[in-house]
Amino acid sequence: MSRTIAIANQKGGVGKTTTSVNLAAALGSLAKKVLLIDLDPQGNATMGAGVDKYDLEQSVLDVLVDGVSVDAVKQAASAPNVDLVPSNADLTAAEVELMAMDERESKLRDSLAICRKAYDYVLIDCPPSLNLLTLNAFVAADSVLVPIQCEYYALEGLSALLDTIEGVRDAVNPDLVVEGLLRTMYDGRNNLGVEVSNQLVEHFGDQVFRTIVPRNVRLAEAPSHGLSIVEYDRSSRGAVAYLALAGEIERQHPKSSNPVESNQLSDSDHVKNPVEA
Repeated sequence: MSRTIAIANQKGGVGKTTTSVNLAAALGSLAKKVLLIDLDPQGNATMGAGVDKYDLEQSVLDVLVDGVSVDAVKQAASAPNVDLVPSNADLTAAEVELMAMDERESKLRDSLAICRKAYDYVLIDCPPSLNLLTLNAFVAADSVLVPIQCEYYALEGLSALLDTIEGVRDAVNPDLVVEGLLRTMYDGRNNLGVEVSNQLVEHFGDQVFRTIVPRNVRLAEAPSHGLSIVEYDRSSRGAVAYLALAGEIERQHPKSSNPVESNQLSDSDHVKNPVEA
């Protein structure tokens, strides 16, 4: 059965788009059919997937506002088995236009209803804010994957994000869960990074992925070539991490229907084994 995962964190610079592009490619390398939806007006996932955001005839804006089918808009990404619904700065107009529409929070879900069965996974790269675009992603999704940078302000805004997920679940999408919390930009030589990582495991237990995405130069270089890290340097630590994450997601379904909530922290003395090849 197809699974739709929104990748979201309203805090910018945490590896959200990096995770979207590279997880899609990693799942594709496992022979899974993946649809990657760029729902961020910055269009970084579009560029990272090998599509020029400045040369789009149609984009996700047309899907949300004009009802154009996903099949008509999607393009082949650079990674095998991955299709892309691209985005660019035109998407900034979508929120204003959606506000005047009926059932505006369900436009993406309705658009995916026909095509999602053709994919094993649909990944949605959300904008770095809790706006109407992110709400559309949450309504369309089965779960939310939250990248969290291992730094001092890592937990800032996390409660607000979890509250939003809970609100969406209560109002329009009762099956929405948290797929997991992904530690990103991890540097094991940094005491603060280690402390934040341990703190996440202590508070959220099994909701934290075992996989840890390290700081990696090759991972940072890949988008400038319009390639995922799996294509750019499959032997790099970044590629190994995202391949491990893809395997972890494959293994953990079906998940519990009990999502992480800001008022339901679980204590766990089970420390994850980070993937740091």
